[in-house]
Order: sequence, then structure tokens, then C-alpha cells
Amino acid sequence: MKILYEDNHIIVVEKPVNIPSQGDKTGDIDMLTLIKEYLIKKYNKPGDAYLGLVHRLDRPTGGVMVFAKTSKAASRLSEQVRNKKFEKEYLVIVDGKLDKNKGSFEDYLVKNEKNNLSKVTNSKDKNAKLAKLDYEVIKYNEETNLSLVKVKLHTGRHHQIRVQFASRNHSVYGDQKYGNRGKGKQLCLWAYKLSFEHPISKEKIEFEDYPEKTGSWIILD
Repeated sequence: MKILYEDNHIIVVEKPVNIPSQGDKTGDIDMLTLIKEYLIKKYNKPGDAYLGLVHRLDRPTGGVMVFAKTSKAASRLSEQVRNKKFEKEYLVIVDGKLDKNKGSFEDYLVKNEKNNLSKVTNSKDKNAKLAKLDYEVIKYNEETNLSLVKVKLHTGRHHQIRVQFASRNHSVYGDQKYGNRGKGKQLCLWAYKLSFEHPISKEKIEFEDYPEKTGSWIILD
């Protein structure tokens, strides 16, 4: 497990791809369990260790996550998430060339609980939630017709980045649910930057972490 930062109140780690943020029906090992095991071993804790899940990343998405080591830290970080003081940025490889190198997407999304998929709808849908993001194209590869894009989320909707780009015919490369490029490949979506107020010191802190430049991510070179 790659640890980016740790103190008495929080621990910041890189979540590898294909590991759930928390336990699910598959029974596969998850980040909460892995970090608890690390804390128990490191500090010789008898029994269980407290660890608060503040935010999640989809199973196929890797990148930066912060967990709270105390209930006070968990409460304060969760409040930042609710008040939109918790800033997340992603790297994503999408199909095709975008019309503009910089812009914003704003849609209403609705989630289907039965199939665990979301789709773009309209504001009149009573179950719809506003989804907003900003994007900036870093690089376009003409040979592969793929774009490397930096995304800043303003809302945290279910599968938001994947749905909003797919709805504009720029699906995420390797997306098995919404895409048409890279079937069988790893989803090219990575949470590379996370910034928030430290729950105790109130200092603004920021962490960056990048995927290995292998496979589709070789476009980072």
C-alpha cells in the first residue's frame, strides 16, 4: 500500500485500481480493511482500529484517498465534503478530440438502482441531480484518436465523469459500462489530486499522485 501522508488524525493513500473503497457483496479485500490491518499492525492495537470513510472512488478508479483516524476528523472532513470545500481532480483518457480545449459540462443525472447505471436526463425528472465539472485537454494523440483530459469535479454524482463524457460521444477509454473503446482494457480514470483543510490544524493541504506510465497511460509521456 502506497501511503502519501499520515499523522494522528488522517491517512492519505493511493487506492489501486480494482479494489473497492469499502466492503461490498463480492467479499473482495477493500481499502478500509487494508488500512485498518496496517494500523493495527503498526501501532500494536488490540482488536479493531477506528477508520472513517470520508469519500469513495469507484472500484476501477485509482488515485488519492483520505481516511480519518479519529471520529472528530471524520466529522470535520465529511462536513467539508458537504460544503464543497473538498476538491478533487482527475486525469482521464477519452475517445476522440473535444471541440474545445477547455470548458464545463452541466447535466442532470439519474441513477438506476437496479442496474447500477446512471444516465443524462432533464431537470424535470424528480430523481435527477445536477452534475457539474470543468475540464481541460492536456494532450490529443492523433494516431490513436484519444485525448488526455484534466477534470475538476464540482459535484460528486454516481459515475459522473464517465456518464457526462460518454453522453457527448467521448467515452472514457476502457469503460466497460458506458464506453465503446478499449473493451477489456483498464478504465483510464485516475484521481490524481486531492485538496482540503486539515481537520485539526485547518491548514489547506494538497496531495498529488499519478498512474504508472504503462498501458494506455503512456500518453502521459
